[in-house]
Amino acid sequence: MENSSIPFIDLKGSRHDPRGQEILAEVGEVIDRGAFAGGEFVTRFEEDFAAFCRTRRALGVGSGTDALWLALRALGVGPGDDVITVPNSFIATAEAISACGARPVFVDVDEHTHTLDPRQLEPAITPRTKAIVPVHLYGQMADMDPIMAVARRHDLRVVEDACQAHGAEYKGRPAGSIGDAGCFSFYPSKNLGAWGEAGAVVTNDETVAERIARLRNHGQEERYRHSDIGWNARMDGIQAAVLRMKLKHLPGDNDARRAHARLYSELLADVDEVRVEAPADYGRPVYHLYVVRLPERDRILRGMAQRGIACAIHYPTPIHLQTAYRSLGLGAGSFPVAEKCAESVLSLPMAPGLSPGQIETVARVLKSLLPTAKNLRVAGA
Repeated sequence: MENSSIPFIDLKGSRHDPRGQEILAEVGEVIDRGAFAGGEFVTRFEEDFAAFCRTRRALGVGSGTDALWLALRALGVGPGDDVITVPNSFIATAEAISACGARPVFVDVDEHTHTLDPRQLEPAITPRTKAIVPVHLYGQMADMDPIMAVARRHDLRVVEDACQAHGAEYKGRPAGSIGDAGCFSFYPSKNLGAWGEAGAVVTNDETVAERIARLRNHGQEERYRHSDIGWNARMDGIQAAVLRMKLKHLPGDNDARRAHARLYSELLADVDEVRVEAPADYGRPVYHLYVVRLPERDRILRGMAQRGIACAIHYPTPIHLQTAYRSLGLGAGSFPVAEKCAESVLSLPMAPGLSPGQIETVARVLKSLLPTAKNLRVAGA
């Protein structure tokens, strides 16, 4: 049995490559200056990340979940409000809504992009609806123009969940720059990953930015003067230093991911059982994940692991079917597209450092595990 030993993502070894050495030098400066909580290193990163996203402001926070929660709070979402989002995201999207005291209201997704289907929006709006949270899933942006048009007609706020979309574009506009605010996670496995937990909110609205700046720091206007009930959601200086150094390499890393995605798509294009989605014509994705849909997904996932190839499922259980959200009363069949996708999606290894040979191996082994593999002539098998 072939054992190729290809990780899903490799977070080890950063210390020993040239980038890691550059980052360690910057971290050493944080330590020397004692700038551990907020401070100049966070400010520098915020300036660079705002420029990258082409927004007026960026605010570093403790995690992507903090970013979503703070953005919603800053936009006035609270108890009694409904916030529309999708069920095929990480649960943090809904948790942030719930943490505001609001209720998540789900709508189904487009089968090709796996992102919010704008056609489902208007029927879901009620007098309680306050905001919409489209999720830019797997590194591809949702179809923002029609989403924004609906939001404007109904006077709703829009928070982009861009936690998987660092550098993605929609008709030339960066993720996070279109709605009232955009939220990013810098979890270590993201396209732009910290050496720990971190996140950011970007916005063009100074009022929103200033409220987030207070809320992330215990609601302080100045030391010991608290105008809001906030939280400790600050970004620490070491993570800011790491992110600022890594941000320099993000455009090149995203280009490498796009090249890997093209090769995967070419190698799998002739296999009827593997559904490969072409990028939406409105956008330029960054392939945080490379996801295919296929039959017998769980068996193939096990088979890939047995051959040393680590794959993953994002996400096997839609949020509305999680025990945590049982109180919403939404059973199986409520969102058929999202549920169908959850049953068949498989994320293949994707990282800037993958080689063409590794991608060819992943595709070859995947083909060999398909139900009709006996009828396929697989190169190198």
